[in-house]
Amino acid sequence: MSDYELRLSLPGWRVALAASIASMAGFGSILIYSFGIFLKPLSVEFGWTRETISTAFACASFTLGICSPGLGWLLDRYGPRRIVIPCIITFGLAFGSLSLLTDNRFQLFGTFILTGVVGNATAQMGYARAVSSWFRNHRGLALALLMAGSAGGTIVVPVVTQRLIGVYGWRATYAILGAVPFVVALPLVAIFLREKPDAGSGRGESYEPRRRAMAKAIRSRAFWLLGATLFLAAMSTTGIITHLSALLTDRGISRGGAALAVGVVGGTSVLGRLLTGWILDHRFGPRVNMLLLSTTAAGLLLLASAKSVTTGITAAALIGFSMGGEADVTPYLLSRYFGLPSLGTLYGFMWTAYAIAAALGSVLLGKAFDSTGSYAALLLRLAFCTCLGGLLMLGMPRYPKGANVDDDLANELSITNVDSFIQA
Repeated sequence: MSDYELRLSLPGWRVALAASIASMAGFGSILIYSFGIFLKPLSVEFGWTRETISTAFACASFTLGICSPGLGWLLDRYGPRRIVIPCIITFGLAFGSLSLLTDNRFQLFGTFILTGVVGNATAQMGYARAVSSWFRNHRGLALALLMAGSAGGTIVVPVVTQRLIGVYGWRATYAILGAVPFVVALPLVAIFLREKPDAGSGRGESYEPRRRAMAKAIRSRAFWLLGATLFLAAMSTTGIITHLSALLTDRGISRGGAALAVGVVGGTSVLGRLLTGWILDHRFGPRVNMLLLSTTAAGLLLLASAKSVTTGITAAALIGFSMGGEADVTPYLLSRYFGLPSLGTLYGFMWTAYAIAAALGSVLLGKAFDSTGSYAALLLRLAFCTCLGGLLMLGMPRYPKGANVDDDLANELSITNVDSFIQA
């Protein structure tokens, strides 16, 4: 690894850093990690069960899954800024409009559905292709920087949301959080987000070669194993995050302690993403993912019996670290196995699996609590599913020949200063 490749002045790192900060203000941070904090206030205000409110989250997740392949195709076809900017605006307006929520459940569901339509363009998927285009040998580290942004948001969002609700109420908190994408993400995307010129992204190719390459990827064993693993992991982790605050307060832990545990998920997720990104550049990705999923299972087992702040935070740390690292693995492996031309579309299909699984996990957890008054039995089953996903990684093939060509330096030498980058 040359010193030149790690110079922070290089344009590729500016893209990664801008995307990282912008993703803090997107669906993956704001909606997911505030949801559990709003769960009890909405239930008290409108008399809705947790299953009902969780169904709203499921609507967003399911819609996100349906729309992700289409968003990915648009990103592949038109580039990031033309797609991401209108999606940021739509997401901010929709989330902020929850401050006007009434007891009409269809308003709740409809608003969450709209956030799901545009959500993934404001999260990692909207930025992953642009960041990947600037790197090859150090793509894992660059993607880790991107993923660390949304993880960083998860440190702040739960604690800030809890504090805002306590001071201003849940309606004002929705309005404040809805303004964040306009203040943070929109300027960064407009100024910095773009792909590297002539990076072999495939946008200049005719549709037919790209279609054949994508069809071949979808028929491959690697694609389906990765999708199945992601489904099992997302059902276990994303679902529990939406219920973590409620789960811990049910067991006598204070609201502040529960919010801290949710924040710990974000903090350890940042560490997991950065460390995993570096490891992916040096070790075989599927084996790394298998280790991460084993860590997730250990966290779920611990959470099933957590009755103190210490135990809850320890479980949250294990889940956060492994979940953060696993988020790096999916786009990294897609780019290594199938290249950049259809990365957005293939990532979109993976998000379909992820979103459906997240919706299923959230609803199952809500139903389990409403039926039994406890999450413990289902957490044990989810730990088993996570272990099964790790075992599937043993079936992943080696990277295609030539996947590790060291062309970072040659790519990055084509642009050497900020002015030429902004004008590209």
